[in-house]
Amino acid sequence: MEREAPQWLEVGPAQERRRLAYLAQPGASSPVVWLGGFRSDMRATKAQALAQWADEAGRAFLRFDYAGHGESAVACNDGDDFGRWTLSHWLEDALAVITAQCSQPPILVGSSMGGWIALLAARRLLGTPLAPAGLVLIAPAVDFSEELMWAQLPEAIRETIMRDGVWMRSSAYSPHPTPITRALIEDGRTHLLFGGEIRTGCPVHILQGMADPDVPWRHALKLVEHLSGDPVVLTLIKDGDHRLSTPQDILRLEAAVAGIATAA
Repeated sequence: MEREAPQWLEVGPAQERRRLAYLAQPGASSPVVWLGGFRSDMRATKAQALAQWADEAGRAFLRFDYAGHGESAVACNDGDDFGRWTLSHWLEDALAVITAQCSQPPILVGSSMGGWIALLAARRLLGTPLAPAGLVLIAPAVDFSEELMWAQLPEAIRETIMRDGVWMRSSAYSPHPTPITRALIEDGRTHLLFGGEIRTGCPVHILQGMADPDVPWRHALKLVEHLSGDPVVLTLIKDGDHRLSTPQDILRLEAAVAGIATAA
């Protein structure tokens, strides 16, 4: 089957102008918007599976690559410029795509870092015509730059990041190391959600693996405690890893999105 070519959206002020690749499928009702994870892309397994589900359900589906990710990185004149961007940029990317492409309140489906971005986007959109109709969060890495990254790093690596501005971390998901920048850590601190109530104004369904080495399942419980004013369902998968991409996991994801869509 021929690979669908992306469409493009320009985002950001002149000094940080970037072209984002996105794929939009037409359909009825609240559009489902995929928010991918750190260094993932819009054609990854779960996003592709949801695209097929949405097509069969006749529901609009929207996915994109953040700056420095996937086809948006390929389109950049600087090549792989991942280390240039921070959470502020990726949140701006998400809001720009949602605003440009959604005509109805979206259902935000956030995976890992995308879960954090979904919650931040929901807070920004609360009280507007595009306030989310619902959220599905997969191993949501809320406040990950601080709680799951900085707090876990040895002092020597912290010193390297502060002194050199970057540390190259090996990845279990890619042959290429990931630049962890001082800018990423410091910018992340301006978006921390834990420590106060998190309000989305919509139903939330969280899917979390209990064998996840990257986002501990207790991190999901902490999120539930902070979502004190929203209706929340938490599904724990005892043998689930971080990706939650097995056929059974995909079925759970599709059922969770369908459930939120029905409620919406």
